[in-house]
Amino acid sequence: MRWLNTERKPSIAELTAHGPVLVHFFDFAQLNSVRALPYLLAWEERYGELGLTTLGIHSPRYSFTAQREALPPALARLGVRHPVADDSGYAIWRDYGCRGWPSLFLWGQGGALAWYHFGEGGYAATETAIQDELRTLDATLTLPAEPLAPLRPSDAPSALVAPPSEELFPGGSASEPWHPSGPGDQLRIEYAAGGAHASLAGMGELRFALDDAPEQTVALAAPGLADLAIHPRHSEHSLLLRPGDGLELYSVSFSAGVP
Repeated sequence: MRWLNTERKPSIAELTAHGPVLVHFFDFAQLNSVRALPYLLAWEERYGELGLTTLGIHSPRYSFTAQREALPPALARLGVRHPVADDSGYAIWRDYGCRGWPSLFLWGQGGALAWYHFGEGGYAATETAIQDELRTLDATLTLPAEPLAPLRPSDAPSALVAPPSEELFPGGSASEPWHPSGPGDQLRIEYAAGGAHASLAGMGELRFALDDAPEQTVALAAPGLADLAIHPRHSEHSLLLRPGDGLELYSVSFSAGVP
């Protein structure tokens, strides 16, 4: 197993002897993974010096995110500095029984599983579980009185969200990209969601237009996820995509929004 951001392979047994360990499974270009990552990084900053260890397991969703050379620059771009395993063969994924991206597992002191959560959400509950485990180390610890404020309205524990449109694979699957067949080829998508996002391999410019507004351009210097639109509420829209030379479009995914 290749590990990044560390010179020594981590050991859960050794780490949990000193405090809780939060293990998160993710893909650097998958929407739900990227949306959850800011919470992971914030918890690491909040609780790292108090005894929490964070480990990442990169189990790829797409064929391009499984490429060995793609992971190091992606981690740097996303600000991930904790140790990350390159689980391209899904060995750790299978051992944990993951059910999607992201998957979170909190190991308590001594190696007992204290908490787990599949998918987005559950942020306040996860942070509460982290605090509970830290208090078992030292009941006198001064911990934040409140969990992190929701980064998005849809993240609030009591939020009601509307189901977004299903993820679209223009090439047919998560392993097959879509390429324009010629200079004028384009992809038109109708969707209902709180936002639209594209998972892209390669480098270049993606031109897009939302609801027939003037065309916009987003430049990608490396493979990853591109945010195309963030809406204040769940709503219906039309999206026109024109990937430039050097880009491969693997999926267009949609984030949930409040009604």
